[in-house]
Amino acid sequence: MKIGILTHHYINNYGAFLQAWALCDAIQTMCPNDEVEIIDYVNLKHKVINTFGWFRFYKDRENLKCWREKIKLPKTFSRARQKEMKLSRRCHKVEQVNKLEYDVIIIGSDEVWNFKDSKAYDPIKFGIGLKCKKLIAYAPSVGQATFKEMPKCIEEGIKKFSAISARDDLSFELVEKVAGKSAIRVLDPTFLSKFPMKKIKVNKPYILFYYCDKLPKRIKEQILKYAKENQMAVYGAGECDKQYTNITVNLTPFEWVGMFRNARFVFTGTFHGTVFSILNKRQFKVYLTNESRIKKVGALLRELKIENRIMESEFKFDLQKMGNEINYEKVYNIIDKKKRESLQFLEDAIRR
Repeated sequence: MKIGILTHHYINNYGAFLQAWALCDAIQTMCPNDEVEIIDYVNLKHKVINTFGWFRFYKDRENLKCWREKIKLPKTFSRARQKEMKLSRRCHKVEQVNKLEYDVIIIGSDEVWNFKDSKAYDPIKFGIGLKCKKLIAYAPSVGQATFKEMPKCIEEGIKKFSAISARDDLSFELVEKVAGKSAIRVLDPTFLSKFPMKKIKVNKPYILFYYCDKLPKRIKEQILKYAKENQMAVYGAGECDKQYTNITVNLTPFEWVGMFRNARFVFTGTFHGTVFSILNKRQFKVYLTNESRIKKVGALLRELKIENRIMESEFKFDLQKMGNEINYEKVYNIIDKKKRESLQFLEDAIRR
C-alpha cells in the first residue's frame, strides 16, 4: 500500500516541520511494510510569503547580528527537509499528485483547513480533485474559520473523506456541521513520535522564550532581572531578541526540540511551544493574545487539566516557587490514553 501525507511541511516553521515529520514517522512505524511518504506538494504563494517574512527587520528587538542569523533559517529548513523527511517528487498541481497513485492520502495536521488564510488556502487540502482509494483527515485545524464562512466547494470536499479527526474545538464543530457526525478527537501528531536527540551548546541553566507576542514589558523585564540575579541565561528558541544571553535563532528543527528539552522554564505564546514544553515535561507559562491561539492552546490545556498555565496580568516569576507546579504523572496518564486512541484512529482509518 502507498500512503501519502499532505500538509504544510514546506513552511519554514518548527511546528509545521515537526508535526509533518512525526505523523510520517508514526504511520511508518504502524505500517512497516507499506510505502509512507510526505507528498512534496508546494503552494508557491504560501511558501514565498513565508520565506520573505524571515527577512523583515524588527528594530525594537533585533540588532544586525541577530538579523543576519535569522535570515539563514529558510536555508536551514530546506536542508532539514531534504535530510530528515521522506518526500515524494515535487508537485505543484493536483494532477501531479494523482500521477503518484496513492492508495491512501492523509491530510493534516496544522492549519491546513484554514480557508480564511488567503496566503495558505488551497482546495487540494480539502480533497478537491484528489484521486485515491481512501482520503483521511488527521487533526486538521481551521484556525478561526467558521462554518458560516465556508464556501460550498469545501463542504463538498470534506464530505468525501472516509475518516475525519480533529484536534481543537472549532475544527471539531465545523466537521460536525458539515459531515453530520462527530469527528474523532485526537492529539497533535507531535505527541505520537519520539524525536532525535541533538546536542545544543549552552553553558548554564536557562529560561526559554518562544514567541510570547505582546508580553507586557514589566513582566519580561522582571523575568530577565530574575535570571540575572540567579546566574541563569535567557534564550529564544528560533527567535531573536537583543536582550537574550546569546543568539539561538538559526536552529535545525531537532536542535529546536533540544532547547525545550534542557530548559529550566519556558514562556511561550504558541500552540507548538506549549506542546513541546509538555512533551519535555518542562514547567511553563503561556501568554496568549492571538484569538486562534487562545482557542487552540486553551483547548489543549483544558484537555490535559492544566488550565492554570495561562499567565495572569499580575504574574511575577519565581522559579523556586514554580519549579514543580505541573504534576506530569497526572498529565501523562491523560496523554498516554489519548495517544492510544489517536493511533487507533489512524490504524482503523488506514486498514478498514
